[in-house]
Amino acid sequence: MTHPRLALVTAAAARDLDEDLPPLADALHEYGLPFDIVNWDDARIDWSRYDFAVLRSTWDYTTRLHEFLDWADRVSRATRLVNPLDVIRWNTDKHYLGDLARAGVTSVASHFIEPGEDAATLLDRFLHKHAAGEFVVKPSVGAGSRDAQRYGREEHAAALAHAQRLLDAGRSVLLQPYLDRVDEHGETALIFFDGVFSHAIRKGPLLKRGEGPTRALFAAEHITPRTPTADELRVAADALAEIPYEKPLLYARVDLILDGAGKPCVLELELTEPSLFFAHAKGAALRFVEAIAQRLG
Repeated sequence: MTHPRLALVTAAAARDLDEDLPPLADALHEYGLPFDIVNWDDARIDWSRYDFAVLRSTWDYTTRLHEFLDWADRVSRATRLVNPLDVIRWNTDKHYLGDLARAGVTSVASHFIEPGEDAATLLDRFLHKHAAGEFVVKPSVGAGSRDAQRYGREEHAAALAHAQRLLDAGRSVLLQPYLDRVDEHGETALIFFDGVFSHAIRKGPLLKRGEGPTRALFAAEHITPRTPTADELRVAADALAEIPYEKPLLYARVDLILDGAGKPCVLELELTEPSLFFAHAKGAALRFVEAIAQRLG
């Protein structure tokens, strides 16, 4: 009997929530490529039996980062892990946004508070530097808008308490101005397979005033197809070009929002376990499978 060559890696909590898995499974069946859907932390899995392990929806890693990175290190020595380990280490912590900004990529201004630092002083310094009326507090290791919240300047005490809660848990804090054009325009997520643009979607605004940070695995999203502008394609290409590791990657998603002048800037660069929104672009799942098959040879 032929063993599956491909592992699609998810998490127990995400398996039934990952809307990409059914169309991806259908495309793999159509292509004739055998696969298993497996949980990343299933100790029974012999990863060496696979030729390829593709991270898909390991969405619980944010509260288990060290365990997840140790797992990724072990798996990368047993099989081909994609995206690769060095990219995963870099991309699972939003300090990478500083790398992109230093490389000249147009990005949302990002400031960090580290555990042990004076949160009150650094928050005040951030607010003094950025005149925007609203701002966002989120953990530097996070996904799906979990533990992220939008605040007004008059909510200084609540924002500080949020930041301190994260710091007390040993988590770095990311502060960003809230760019309010997202309320009307939403986010644009551009998806690439092997460095080639595949499709884009619009995500409606996720962070609403007064709701408090979501504690769910991810915040609910309103998704529709979108045709990106030339400027959005350019900024996304700039971001991908500055990934400090071997390129192109099998998959990448670049999330953009508009600044006050209506120019696109990078909000996040999703290279670890992003939703790829196959259901919103005809043929997208099959394009992804063809990229996998090309790498498998």
